[in-house]
Amino acid sequence: MKFANKRLRHELKYYIAPNEYESLRRRVATVMRLDRNSIGNEGYHIRSLYFDNMNETALFDKNNGTFQRKKYRIRIYNRSDAVIKLERKSKFNEFTAKESAPLTRAQFDSLMAGESQFLLESGDLLMREFYYDMLHGQLKPSVVVDYIREAYIYPVSDVRITFDKQLQAGVQSFDIFDPNLVTLESIEGPRQILEVKYNQFLPDFIKHLIQLSSHNRSTISKYVLCKEKQKVFTG
Repeated sequence: MKFANKRLRHELKYYIAPNEYESLRRRVATVMRLDRNSIGNEGYHIRSLYFDNMNETALFDKNNGTFQRKKYRIRIYNRSDAVIKLERKSKFNEFTAKESAPLTRAQFDSLMAGESQFLLESGDLLMREFYYDMLHGQLKPSVVVDYIREAYIYPVSDVRITFDKQLQAGVQSFDIFDPNLVTLESIEGPRQILEVKYNQFLPDFIKHLIQLSSHNRSTISKYVLCKEKQKVFTG
């Protein structure tokens, strides 16, 4: 499905307890392949720098359930600069779309120094639109989101089941490459986040496998959770 020339996907989110996680991961692992980015059975590390404007539009649009919204982030994996992605995640009612463009470490460092002209000069549409949103929408770094992702893949309908663990917020810096970045746990209680993503349909055997009903779904945003933790810490 497409909207505004973007490929749309379903994205279902749930909070799960540790015992549910252990049971689910065992069942899922029997029929789905662990994501190739994993560096062990626990998955891989993700760290993202999210952007918002001075009015915190991305934060309030999410909390208010705005029908159509978007947010930008820069994402790295396993604390390495080998892969750096500029991403824009858009929400259209029940559907999501994600676009990405590669960045170099030098380009990231330029952005952090307030130099963004290279985005405009890029031949990449996402980079240019990010430049205009930074210029006219006054986007600036907002919060660092840090967690471990255990992801499983099934090729039909591009199904991804992910367990996001140890969600933490960066509270003193926006430097995603800082090995000493101070982070704080951002989920209350021993809970994890289960995400189920797919294109046209979710195969019946996977529905039965995960055994989750629609009334257990949550409107979870890792950005919002971490931003709120940052606000508490900074007062």
